[in-house]
Amino acid sequence: MTLIFAHRGSSGTHPENTMLAFKEAARVGADGIEMDVQLSKDGEVVVFHDEKLERITGSSGFVKDRTLKELQNLNAALHFKGKVANERIPTLEELLKWLCNNYLFCNIELKNTFFMYPGLEEKVIRLIREYGMEERIVISSFNHYSLVYCHQLAPEIETAPLYRDGLFMPWVYARAIGGSAIHPSIRSAPDLIIQSSMKAGILVRPYTINKELDMKRLYSLGCSAIITDFPEKAKIIRASFEY
Repeated sequence: MTLIFAHRGSSGTHPENTMLAFKEAARVGADGIEMDVQLSKDGEVVVFHDEKLERITGSSGFVKDRTLKELQNLNAALHFKGKVANERIPTLEELLKWLCNNYLFCNIELKNTFFMYPGLEEKVIRLIREYGMEERIVISSFNHYSLVYCHQLAPEIETAPLYRDGLFMPWVYARAIGGSAIHPSIRSAPDLIIQSSMKAGILVRPYTINKELDMKRLYSLGCSAIITDFPEKAKIIRASFEY
């Protein structure tokens, strides 16, 4: 069965990367969640996508230049004003504590391409191990050097390279850097790549799958998983397929 990962939580209907969005993904029956992590000024692992704060919170500057306390005084539900009360920026530890009470898988994307965030890999892996989540976590990133480092630090935790452009034989590339999955953009995931990767034992989880036509194509292929902003919609469409 193709698993459904809620992209930044149920971000098509709720404020992205907030506990509200993650709880909604669980409520509608997603199999997993996808989220992004960076480091605050005081070295805390926070759940936030953009390096800049403006789009999500309306505040200026970068995540890395604010302390955790400063970040959590911002409203991460700016675009849902009038519909949702203020939502805090969560920490990875807060999210992992919540995951202890359910069975969701979790894709942690390291946002370390624009800023390198020294120590991010170690801190994320320490928290994963502290909460016993090794079997339910996949670490992904567009920074593939970081993924190699994660694999060296914690070979028991799954890693998956994110990529936007076409890779030649990405299943070979994934194995070469210690990965057991690939997370391609939907534009870089034709049928042949998906089928060849899965045949080689490499899981395929394309992003961001919001169109019904794309969902149906991937379900019909038996794709390993999809990453979508609309997990409830994805689950309804999946129910029409027999596995």
